[in-house]
Order: sequence, then structure tokens, then C-alpha cells
Amino acid sequence: MSNKVIIRRLATGVPGLDAILGGGLPEFSFNLIVGPPGSGKTTLAHQIMFALATRERPALYFTVLGEPPLKMLRYQQQFAFFDLDQINESIRFVNLSDEVAAGNFDQVLARITQEVEASSPALVFIDSFRAVLLETRRQPHGAMSQQQFIQQLGIQLSGWQATTFLIGEYGSDRDPHPVFTVADGLLSLEQSVHRNSMVRKLQVLKMRGQATYPGLHTFRITPTGIVVFPAAVVRDDTGAMLKAPESPRSHTRLAMGVPHLDDMLGGGLPSGYSLLVAGPSGSGKTILATAFLVEGVRRGEPGVIVAFEQTPSQSRTRTIDALVRAGHIGLINTRLLDLSIDEIVQHLISLIQQMKATRVVIDSLSGFELAVAPTFREDFRESLFRMVAALSSLGVTVLLTSELEDRYTDLRFSPYGSAFLTDAIIVQRYIEIGSRLKRVMAVVKVRASLHSNELRQFEITDDGIVIGDTLLDYEGILSARPTHIPAPETNHSGK
Repeated sequence: MSNKVIIRRLATGVPGLDAILGGGLPEFSFNLIVGPPGSGKTTLAHQIMFALATRERPALYFTVLGEPPLKMLRYQQQFAFFDLDQINESIRFVNLSDEVAAGNFDQVLARITQEVEASSPALVFIDSFRAVLLETRRQPHGAMSQQQFIQQLGIQLSGWQATTFLIGEYGSDRDPHPVFTVADGLLSLEQSVHRNSMVRKLQVLKMRGQATYPGLHTFRITPTGIVVFPAAVVRDDTGAMLKAPESPRSHTRLAMGVPHLDDMLGGGLPSGYSLLVAGPSGSGKTILATAFLVEGVRRGEPGVIVAFEQTPSQSRTRTIDALVRAGHIGLINTRLLDLSIDEIVQHLISLIQQMKATRVVIDSLSGFELAVAPTFREDFRESLFRMVAALSSLGVTVLLTSELEDRYTDLRFSPYGSAFLTDAIIVQRYIEIGSRLKRVMAVVKVRASLHSNELRQFEITDDGIVIGDTLLDYEGILSARPTHIPAPETNHSGK
């Protein structure tokens, strides 16, 4: 019989962070929080401290700044997680500036050890460890070397019955230190600036004893503190990842809310499918998407719309706003221009789960691309794939609209090469007949289902989209050169 050690995990109090850590911070672990100036290291450390510190689990925070700790806390007091009542009650700050100024590693280590042994804290923070190394350069002959100091401090922090943190301005690849190998956990923060856009990312480079979620994850510093947005993935209430169901999808088909369109799709849109509606500006994509949501509400199926259009149509605004106010449709309508796709997807997933929505509209991919920070536009296609996969695992039916330049020399359905990601495609086009601009639509594909292959004319009226007859008398419509085909002549003589 094995006596397996149970490692308790501590909730960090940082939304999204526990998920990528694999469930939280291991108790009594020795952790590094590293990154360049301004990346949010101190804010992250304080947010974790205020979330975990109690009278029974006190925290000790060492600073090496030449100013009083309360002055340093001036900016931290702006965050919602800050609780002044915890200061000197469950949280105590110790300023190491005198020991650091003396330039002696022995004195710094002795003071840290003395304070820890005196108060027996459950949480220990040293900020900034990098500053200790930079300031403590002039060592007397025979004194402890920097290498010895790092080794001794690492050993002591690992040996204390406390969860400990070193905060420093390290670049783990460019500036490695032996302390990296001693640490149980390593959280790396980074930030990138592109023109007026600022993007911050977090990566768990190391966390002993548990499986972390790999890769870079964006985070935002908000008035409530840091919020982490794990790369697009759906999780249950325990934080475990949900996988797409392996069983066949439901045979239920959803009504689109546009007369005759269900027949063109072969009986409606299969439940759980993703549908791309592609067409040029003004062709009726948003009107079709609105009808899809309205029909869902009529049938008792809540919906969610993510709207990126800067100037939404008045008809959609009136219709959707009324349903949003009534609580039947959830709306994410953002004007920020430095978003990450993961941030948007996490907001979307939360709203879907909150409303128990079954229909989702993203209008449009063109506006979506403009809304995300330039950093994420290079892998926009890959991010769309992850987004569709995440939504698919929820079992919702998704309608995406895509702005499509009306080129008549080729037949494309999306400027992002995303047509293959979706289960169904409806394309809308403009044609000229009799010196008039006409609209036509066709169902290009419905995966694993028969569907119409007709090009049908349609109009946009006050009542929405009205689908007309098949254009049987013309050919060459998609090449922008529709040619009228005369009806065959009838031989009345019977010969």
C-alpha cells in the first residue's frame, strides 16, 4: 500500500489563472514571477496575496524599494482586491532597503530569515529579487557570493513550511539563473506594444507535480485586478477541459426564420453545426443572422450575438435590442481595438453558459479581425479554428458572417480561408439583370446532408429576406455575365 502525498492546491484569486496552472498553486511551493518592467508582476503578486492571506494563514511581503511600503501600495489600492484592513492584520510588509544599501548578501539573507522565523508566515513574497542582486554588488572580502546567496535563499525558501514567491525582472531565456532550477513554479509575464495597442501575455513555464495548460495566454489588468484568458477551450465547473462529444450529433434541424431557406438547406440547419454566411456589403448577411436568432427566441431557444460592426443596421439594432432587454438574447458588443480572440471567446462561453443559449451569431469575421490586437492577426485563421472547436464542444449552433468582396473571376467564400472550418456555407452575390442590381443566394454545402444546388433570387423587404424563384433562364451568373437562355421553340405542326 503506497502512502501517496496529497498536495493541496491554493486558489490564486486571479480569474483564469487556476485553470492554466492545473487547479491552483501547490501549497508550500517555491515560485518565481518574472517579466519585464510594467508587465504586471507586482500586481499579480499582490492579488494572489490578498486572496490567500488570513489570520490563520498570514503573509510576509519583503520590499527592496527605498520608499515606505505604504507609498508603494498607493497604486495597488486602486484595485478592487486591495483590502486595507488586512494590512498588519494578516499581511505584513518588511522593507529591506537598509540591508540592500549596505551591499551585503549575508545581512539581506539574515534579515529575511529572522523575519520569517519570527512570524512563521504561510506566504512569503520578495519583490524585487532582481533588485537585490543589482544593488548588492560590493561584497566585503570573504563574504557570501551572489551564487551562494541565490543557492542559500532558494534552499531556505524551499525548506520553509510556506508558499513562497520571488518577483523579478528576468528574461528566462536570455538571463538564466540557478534559482530557476530550484523553483517549483515559474510564471513568465510579457507585454508587446504595436502602435497604440498593448497586449499582455502569461505563460506557465514550470509547475511541479501537476499538468499545466501550455502556451501563451493573454491577460488584462482591469479595475478588479488581473484577469487571465486561457487559450480558447471550454471547461466545466471544476476547471477540467470539456471535449467535443464523440457520439453522433443530434439529428434535430433548426429553422432559420427565412421562408424557403430551410428547404434549400435540406430541412433546416442541423443542430450543433457551424454555418458561414458570406457575401458583399449590403447583401443581407446581418438580416439573415438576425432572423436566425429571432426564430430561436420564438421557439424558446435563447441566443447570443457577438457584434463587431461599427455601424449596425437600424433594423437589427431595434430587433436585437428589444430581445436583449427582454433577456432572450445575450449581446457582446465591443468597441475595444486591442482584444485577444481568447478574451472574446471566454466572454462568449461565459454568456452562453449563463443564458443556456443554443444559437450563437458572430457578426462579422471582418469586424472581428479589426477588433483584435495586431499581435493576433498573423494567426487569425488558427484562432478561428480554436474558437469554432471550443463552441462546438458546447453543442451550440453557430452562424458566422463574412464580408466577401464580389470578385467574379473566382468563387471564394471567405478572405480568411475559413470555409473549411464550417459545416455549412451560404453564399450571397450581386448580379445585374436588365440594368438592375439583383441579389442571389445559394447553399454551397451542408456537411453529410443533401441540399439544394439552386441559385435563387431574393429581396430585402420591411419584413426581412424574401426568397424568390430559381433563375432558370440565365447562365453565367457567378461570372457577372448572366446570359438569358431563350425558351425552346415549340413546333405546333407536330412535325
